[in-house]
Amino acid sequence: MSTMSSHPHQPPQPSQHPQPAPRRADPRPGTGDAPPFLTVGFDLDMTLIDSRPGIKAAYQALAAETGTFIDADLAITRLGPPLEQELAHWFPDDQIQPVGDRYRALYPTHAIAPTPALPGAREAIAAVRGYGTGPEADEAGVGGEGAGVDAGRVGAVRGRAIVVTAKHEPNAKLHLAHLGIEPDAVVGWLWAEAKAEALREYGASVYVGDHVGDVRGARTAGALAVAVATGPCDAEELRAAGADVVLADLTEFPAWWRSYVSELA
Repeated sequence: MSTMSSHPHQPPQPSQHPQPAPRRADPRPGTGDAPPFLTVGFDLDMTLIDSRPGIKAAYQALAAETGTFIDADLAITRLGPPLEQELAHWFPDDQIQPVGDRYRALYPTHAIAPTPALPGAREAIAAVRGYGTGPEADEAGVGGEGAGVDAGRVGAVRGRAIVVTAKHEPNAKLHLAHLGIEPDAVVGWLWAEAKAEALREYGASVYVGDHVGDVRGARTAGALAVAVATGPCDAEELRAAGADVVLADLTEFPAWWRSYVSELA
C-alpha cells in the first residue's frame, strides 16, 4: 500500500474557518511552474465511503456510555460538517470537546468494520493515479480505459489522488486502509472553505465531494467542483451551490475523467 502522508492540522472548532494557504503552483500541465502532478482531491464520508452504518454504531456506543440520548438515525442524515456540530444537538457546550474526544476513541472499534466503500470509489482513485503512466498502464488495466492518455505530451506529469476530509485524520486513514483504497495523501480536520488550505497546498485542480460544503471548498481553492449526489445534498442543491459537474455517483467518474484529461491535451 502506498504511504499516505500526514498533515499537522488540529481539529478546528465548528466556528473556526482557517484561512486558505496561498496557491503554490498552477496545477495545469504545460505551465512553466506546474508541479509534476495533476492532482484531484476527494472527500471521504458519503463520497468514497458509506460511513452511515459505522457512524451510527459509534453514536450508539457513545450514547450507551454517557447515558445521553442521541438519535443516531437522524445524525447520519447530516454527515459532512465537523463532529462538534452534531454533538451540539445532544450535549451542552462544556461537554462537546471531551465527548468528541471520547467518540473519536470509540470510533475505530465500532465504525471501521461496518463501513463499505461506495460504488466506483476504488476505480475513481485508480483512474486518477493511473493518469500519465503510459500505455503499459492501459494494458495492465490500471485506472481503466484511457488511463495513460497522451502521456507523452504531459511528460513527467502524473495523476495524484488525495483525500481531504473533515474527519479525524487517523480514523480516515483507518477506513481507507481497511477498504484497500490507496490515495497518495490524506488530510483530515478540514471542513468547507477550510478544505482549500490542503487543496491549494497540493495544487489540486479538481475536488470531488457530496456536500455543498465541499463545493464551497473547491471554489475557494479555485479548483473544479465535481459533486456526487450520494450524500445528504441532492443534485439540485449541489448545482445551486456552484458545482461545475454533478455525477450520480463515482461509477460515472472514470468516464468523466477521461473526457476531462482529453481536453487538456
